[in-house]
Amino acid sequence: MKRKLRKIRIHHEGTGQLVYGGIALAVIGALLWFGIEANKVPFWTFLAIFGTVYAIVLNFYRSPIRYFEGETTEKTVVAPADGTIVVIEEVEENKYFHDRRIMVSIFMSLWNVHANWFPVDGKVKFVQHFNGNYHKAWLPKASEENERTDVIITTPEGHDILCRQVAGAMARRIATYAKPGDECFIDEHMGFIKLGSRVDLYLPLGSEILIEMGQKTRGDQTIIAKLP
Repeated sequence: MKRKLRKIRIHHEGTGQLVYGGIALAVIGALLWFGIEANKVPFWTFLAIFGTVYAIVLNFYRSPIRYFEGETTEKTVVAPADGTIVVIEEVEENKYFHDRRIMVSIFMSLWNVHANWFPVDGKVKFVQHFNGNYHKAWLPKASEENERTDVIITTPEGHDILCRQVAGAMARRIATYAKPGDECFIDEHMGFIKLGSRVDLYLPLGSEILIEMGQKTRGDQTIIAKLP
């Protein structure tokens, strides 16, 4: 039976920032309102500017509760993030697999949900964080040179899938919840990236790619590929 739950909540990564930011806005707004009784222009200017900024941050920390609606998750790779497909190409992957792989990259803008989902069912084999630069996330060199976290998942069929969280020009924190040895499933959050960023997938050759360049994706909903 397919589950249709579509609730929106605020991700815990943003709770502190939103709470303290809201309190600061309320205090400053009250001081402007009661402290300058003859002229309310500073209050309304402050409210317009910082109220808009707060709304953007609130939107950024959306964390929708989603459930995959396909018939089966067997051999299925789903989008680990909301965003836009910016890379589909065969590449040489020499860090872990030492063979050719199909690389699929999803770019997340400031307006996208930034929660990341596990792209496959399986077991977490490897997790490692790398410090690096903050090039614009859509540039090819961002995948190798930017701050990033690599997560390798072994599927029930024995395929090793690399999912790479990549920081962008504005991103300054990658949160990864995956731990080596954990069982993981589609529908579960793998992590969260603050501000603009991307997620790369490295899939085995022979995978049936079901998306195209420029296509919009929905994390945990869009089917990226079927594994061989």
